[in-house]
Amino acid sequence: MTAAIAEKGAQVPAPADGETPPPARRKARQRRLDDGPPRWQIYVPLGIYLLFTLIPFYWMLLFALRPSGSTSLVPWPMTGEHFEKVWNERSFGTYFLNSTQVGIASMVMTMAVALAGGYALARFRFRLKNAFMLALLCSQFIPGALMLVPLFETFRGLQLINSMWSVIIAETVFQLPLSMILISGFIKNVPESLEEAAWVDGCSRLRAFMAIVLPMLRPGLIAVGSFAFVHSWNHFLFALMFLSSQEKQTIPVGLNTLIGSDSVDLGALAAGGVVAAVPVVIIFAFIQKWLITGFSAGAVKG
Repeated sequence: MTAAIAEKGAQVPAPADGETPPPARRKARQRRLDDGPPRWQIYVPLGIYLLFTLIPFYWMLLFALRPSGSTSLVPWPMTGEHFEKVWNERSFGTYFLNSTQVGIASMVMTMAVALAGGYALARFRFRLKNAFMLALLCSQFIPGALMLVPLFETFRGLQLINSMWSVIIAETVFQLPLSMILISGFIKNVPESLEEAAWVDGCSRLRAFMAIVLPMLRPGLIAVGSFAFVHSWNHFLFALMFLSSQEKQTIPVGLNTLIGSDSVDLGALAAGGVVAAVPVVIIFAFIQKWLITGFSAGAVKG
């Protein structure tokens, strides 16, 4: 009899409409709300996205590492014949060095000019400043293909056709608007009172900028520099139009030469894609922390 009463007492009836639920049930419900959605609602979409992202990379590695004529879905036995072919016979070693030079030079020039322009936008007040900012934003909607003819005529007048500087200057010009906007956002996050304190101590504006502001811009500079480098590394159009000598071509143009009119060497093309992708992946693996911090800092104030 006592056990039956205890069992009935343990069963808490559900509250009717309008009634307040028991404290234990209310706490459990609040705990579920605080924990957020179920984990499967997060992991399933992320897993699907990861699958669609990794499959192309696996397919590229498969064709690059398996022997010619093989139809296996596993790259075994592995071979390096395709890498040897593209590196030695297809001059990918030269393309790699050219892409590195273009990427580093355009990155340095973009960061230097964007620092000066971004500081002016963040710290000075002048007429038509908002109109200038609007022009910078609108310039991002202009495709590079529309500017090929005027750029070609300009570089031909400067005798820069078939020179690496033509690609470097074009890449820098097209990356400057977004870089200046981002840098100005980073500088606005640095309190101006720190610079004013340095001025009171006798520092010039340039010295105060170098000693106070520049060290605090490290995440932003890494974000802008990595964006500029990767854009220059992957860009195809300018190198194709402004460089005519094969020994001055970059990796994207070199990949295009592996596609013939009648046939495509999939193994060599996949190996060239790995050569082009691996350096960028390594760079982002080391700077991802600074990259995320920099872009989030630049997005706080615009």
